Amino acid sequence: MSMQTDENALGAYLKDRRAKLDPGAFGFPQARRRTPGLRREEVAQRANISATWYTWLEQGRGGAPSADVLDRIARALMLTDVEREHLFLLGLGRAPEVRYRKGEGVTPRLQRVLDALDPSPAFIRTATWDIVAWNRAATVMLTDYGKLPPEERNVLRFIFLDPRVRAAQYDWESVARFVVGAFRVDAARAGAAAEVKPLVEEMCRLSPEFAALWRDNDVHGHGEGVKQMHHPVLGPVTFEYSAFTVDGRADLNMVVYNPASPGLAEKIRSLLGAGPGELTKL
Repeated sequence: MSMQTDENALGAYLKDRRAKLDPGAFGFPQARRRTPGLRREEVAQRANISATWYTWLEQGRGGAPSADVLDRIARALMLTDVEREHLFLLGLGRAPEVRYRKGEGVTPRLQRVLDALDPSPAFIRTATWDIVAWNRAATVMLTDYGKLPPEERNVLRFIFLDPRVRAAQYDWESVARFVVGAFRVDAARAGAAAEVKPLVEEMCRLSPEFAALWRDNDVHGHGEGVKQMHHPVLGPVTFEYSAFTVDGRADLNMVVYNPASPGLAEKIRSLLGAGPGELTKL
């Protein structure tokens, strides 16, 4: 159920955003302006909508605009993604549909968040489940991703194409089915259907097992759960995992594996102090 819209709040928000824009930056004359920012008819011109209707929207009597109109107004007002989302919540009572835009890696601040999570293995993956950042605990417990070419740092490739990963799973078939279902949900949530298509087609060619699971169209949530695996140095280990969408980055998810016992955490700290040793992939 969508939230109730607030036409007065929408109008006030549009007026405020309009007042913050520099007319000269858009080629409009700056002389003879009684108020700062763009005029209403200038916003309407940039959005390719009726100036009268835009005026009504600002006055709180224009009714509920369509998503397409809100998108055009958002572009006309040069709104950020957060501002655009707020515009949709005010105008339609719901968030806009996701627009997938691949980012350029992770920020140093986000990497520091990962590093602070040691001894809990943690990594960040894209909507195509490529791993683009990780901490030291992930290096000693999962794999040293830095030694792999970027195109090989993909969870689907690990699960379906690497025999060492299959051997590390307690129930590979259940894990594989879960991974495919969760991957499908993540890609759809990020609006990345076009981006994952080449990977899915390649995986279907390389792995009949992946192809069969993909045809099943199962979906699974990947918020939190318990993960058991066999580590080549520590033996059987159990983690509680949680997955989080990175705020403002629909293309990124952070996955954290929290040691299920203090004893395991201490063993991971020992590995961190002793060096990577013999590792397995996940």
